[in-house]
Amino acid sequence: MISHVFIGVTDFERAFAFYAPLMAVLGQPLRFRDDSRPWAGWMPADAPRPLLLIGAPQDGHAATVGNGAMTALLAPSRATVDAAHAVALAQGGSCAGAPGLRPQYHAHYYGAYLRDPDGNKLCVVCHQSE
Repeated sequence: MISHVFIGVTDFERAFAFYAPLMAVLGQPLRFRDDSRPWAGWMPADAPRPLLLIGAPQDGHAATVGNGAMTALLAPSRATVDAAHAVALAQGGSCAGAPGLRPQYHAHYYGAYLRDPDGNKLCVVCHQSE
């Protein structure tokens, strides 16, 4: 259903330093990085989609955070959610909800919520039982 998600950032180097280790923990290899634009993208090694992109907005204006917007990144295990949350915090992100079960969504929803250095809201989630 999802082709790609583009997350606008104000400081590309800072954002790349945040997203590169996060995507590595999630097992998503870097597809490209183009400093001339600047932008970068990650995607699964075994599929052409979905693609997660970060970069300066196309219109040349400053990136702003969407109120109510959130990008959820799929993790294969609860341990991966924990590791991704820790890496994100170590790279300048902030916690918006510690890793844990969220049974209000479903019995096995294990997620962590955070904000990247620009304030974009992210979730890292595993839907599998332990």
